[in-house]
Amino acid sequence: MIRVPSRARPFRTAARFTLLLALTGLVSSPALAQDPSPEEIGLAIAYEAAARNDGFGNFTANLTMILRNRQGQESRRQIRFKVLEVEGDGDKSLFVFDQPRDVQGTALLTHGHLTAQDDQWLYLPALKRVKRISSSTRTGSFMGSEFSYEDMSNPEVEKYTYRFLREEPCGDLICTVNEQVPVDTKSSYSRQLVWQDKEHLRTWLVHYYDRKNSHLKTLVFAGYRQYLDRYWRAGEMTMENHLTGKSTVLNWTDLEFGTDLGDGDFSQAALRRVR
Repeated sequence: MIRVPSRARPFRTAARFTLLLALTGLVSSPALAQDPSPEEIGLAIAYEAAARNDGFGNFTANLTMILRNRQGQESRRQIRFKVLEVEGDGDKSLFVFDQPRDVQGTALLTHGHLTAQDDQWLYLPALKRVKRISSSTRTGSFMGSEFSYEDMSNPEVEKYTYRFLREEPCGDLICTVNEQVPVDTKSSYSRQLVWQDKEHLRTWLVHYYDRKNSHLKTLVFAGYRQYLDRYWRAGEMTMENHLTGKSTVLNWTDLEFGTDLGDGDFSQAALRRVR
C-alpha cells in the first residue's frame, strides 16, 4: 500500500545481523571472514524496515487526493482509508471516495499476499457492480491519479529482489539507496530505487523505472509523524509522472490505530455496503 513497509514474515535473523553490520560500518572490516554482498545488505534493509512496522494491527485515516495537470490546475477528492494487518499473509486495505459527488461511494478493496499477486476489487456505485482488477488493469491509473492500481497494493518484502547501492545525504539525514526489482514479470516497473534514512528506515524517495528502464515516476514522502511511540507514517505523498507532467498528492490526516476492524470489513460484500 503505497510504500508503507509491509511486515517481516518470516523475518530472517541472519539478514538482520547483516544489516546491523552494514549500518554500523563493519561490512568492510577485515575481522569478517566474508563481507556481505550488496544483495544481502539490500535484503536485510528491506526486512528490517518491515520488522519495524510489524504489529500495528489496524488503523484508519482520512485522505485528500489532489490531482494536478501539466498546467498546475487542481481537483480534489476526499477519501476514507482503513487497513487490517493479517497474520501469515499480506494486509487488507480499503479506500472509499466521499467527494466529489461523481465518484462518491467508489471503493477499492485490496487483499494482499506475501508472494502471489494481490487480489483487488473496485466497486462502482453507479453500476452497483464489483469489478475485479485484472493483471493487465493493475498498470492503469487509479481513479485518474498518477498512482496505478499496482502502486496501491501491498509492497511485501518477498515481492522484490534487492541490491544495496550506496549511502548519501538526503536533506539533514543520511540515507541508504536500495534497488528493488519486482518478482512479478507483469509489473509495469523494471526496477525501483528507494531512499530510506539510516536511523528509522523511513522511506523518503522512490524512483520508478518503466520496462524500457526510463525514469517514469518519482514518489516523495514528507511530514512523518510517529504513532504509538513506534510506527512512522508520512503525512504527505507526492507522485510525479515525468511522461505526462502530471502529479498527485495524498495528504493523510486523522490516523487512528486500534480501531474495531475485522475481516468482515474487508469483504466483497462489504464493498456494496460502503456509505
